[in-house]
Amino acid sequence: MTEFATADDGTRIAFEDHGVGVPVLLIAGQATGMHGWGPFADALAHDFRVISYDHRGIGESGIGDPAAYSTRGFGDDAVAVLDAAGVAAAHFVGHSMGGRVAQWLAADHPERVRRLVLIATSSGDRSAAPRHPSAIADLLSGDRDRMLPLFFDADWAGAHPDDVDRFFTRVATRPALRGHFAASRDHDGLAVLDRIRAETLVLHGTHDALTPVGHARVLAERIPHASLAEFDARHGLHLDTPGVEDAVRAFLLPEGQRAGTSVR
Repeated sequence: MTEFATADDGTRIAFEDHGVGVPVLLIAGQATGMHGWGPFADALAHDFRVISYDHRGIGESGIGDPAAYSTRGFGDDAVAVLDAAGVAAAHFVGHSMGGRVAQWLAADHPERVRRLVLIATSSGDRSAAPRHPSAIADLLSGDRDRMLPLFFDADWAGAHPDDVDRFFTRVATRPALRGHFAASRDHDGLAVLDRIRAETLVLHGTHDALTPVGHARVLAERIPHASLAEFDARHGLHLDTPGVEDAVRAFLLPEGQRAGTSVR
């Protein structure tokens, strides 16, 4: 069932809450709806209370002012979701732009963060090799055939069309999409990485054209209590790559308490 939080500016933020256990907040990527987490969220819900939400401007959430969108501001929306869900502190899992948002959350609100997982993300384009212009053009095209190879293995995508559809399906206005792109593009969290105190797991694909793997290595080097795992994968490794979900579960849940198994 969809519930709603209210951000500081009055914007309504839609979220869903599944499972029982230590809370895990899933923070989606640029212009991606909460249902895009698909089987990853379903699997974690075997062991955790999983909370996912639509960023402002996406899905059932209000739009607010797209000209004011920023990854730090999106972090404030995440705090509003935690408050509405009655959660004092949670594990945070951020994918792509969601990982940029999670960096601000961990730096600005350390008391709300138990452990931090950063998937296919960056502290900002100045921290390592820039994204290739053709990859950005494919992302912005809105053409699923052009975007799909950036995210997923072709064989996996062919075998999981419903998961692919959930990931790429979104409801958003053009101003909101522009706002999301600008917020992700302009993110610069390099200077605050050393303020992150949460134990952190950085997961990244070595074939990620949208965010080259060098960005993950910077995160792992600059965040004080961070470890890095690299996979033979692209940008959507949390969905299509065996071992990613298991690595997240192993990091967040003490051994001996694992009820779930991989759904891939």
